[in-house]
Amino acid sequence: MLLDTASLYFRAYFGVPESVKAPDGTPVNAVRGLLEFIDRLVKDHHPDELVACMDADWRPQWRVDLIPSYKAHRVAEERESGPDEEEVPDTLSPQVPVIEAVLDALGIARVGVAGYEADDVIGTFTARATGPVDIVTGDRDLYQLVDDERRVRVLYPLKGVGSLQLTDEAWLREKYGVDGRGYADLALLRGDPSDGLPGVPGIGEKTAAKLLAEFGDLAGIMAAVDDPKAKLTPSQRKRLDESRPYVAVAPKVVRVAADVPLPTVETAVPRAPRDPAALEKLAERWGLGGSLQRLVATLGA
Repeated sequence: MLLDTASLYFRAYFGVPESVKAPDGTPVNAVRGLLEFIDRLVKDHHPDELVACMDADWRPQWRVDLIPSYKAHRVAEERESGPDEEEVPDTLSPQVPVIEAVLDALGIARVGVAGYEADDVIGTFTARATGPVDIVTGDRDLYQLVDDERRVRVLYPLKGVGSLQLTDEAWLREKYGVDGRGYADLALLRGDPSDGLPGVPGIGEKTAAKLLAEFGDLAGIMAAVDDPKAKLTPSQRKRLDESRPYVAVAPKVVRVAADVPLPTVETAVPRAPRDPAALEKLAERWGLGGSLQRLVATLGA
């Protein structure tokens, strides 16, 4: 089981009231919410191995070099709070080091690699896996890893993690008309404003799915642009032709890496805390109470 950790603690932060605080009044809603998520996931799915995958770099330079707009708007948003605007306190970022310390004390493998996003870490673990893989994420980009033959699926939280959408190839075909491998091409063609990916103008999700059904994959679509007999409308042919510079580099940006230099870590689900003394101090300092106690009990069971 591979956790897209930031995606999950972000959901916990907005799903658990900020009134959940440490004894000193510091909000710990993301910390406690994530612990409860992991508790439920282990109880319901009984993984043999568990890795909390981290964003060591949420906007890697090698992706920006290929597509400068990649996540650029998020950088701009961070700079936009003007002097006249009311400053909204950031109560999530201070919780991240606490999450990391608690995971380490529990003995849950936590992996981030410099120059890569958590998606890339997940992609590499998935590529190396010899058994079934459950990827827990609120990020649809990882649908590209779904592979029935290799028993790779995405568990997408609909409400907390008690209600999960089990995403396999049948679900993807029904929803998007593509399998896991085709999802990256679909996302590339339609674009994604939330990631700063422009896509091909005039090619939305449905048109992209139709083109992929007709020509097989991105390479097949671009080959059709050069084939006057291919079933493309004049506007599709023109727009795809004009988008060649984007199409040439976008696959490397959109597709998750499968060759990240992963550290050697113990991925087995810990049956007892790695550092009980540190965990006790963290529990007391941050008032983690029942959330942590239940997770420790679940791991032990």
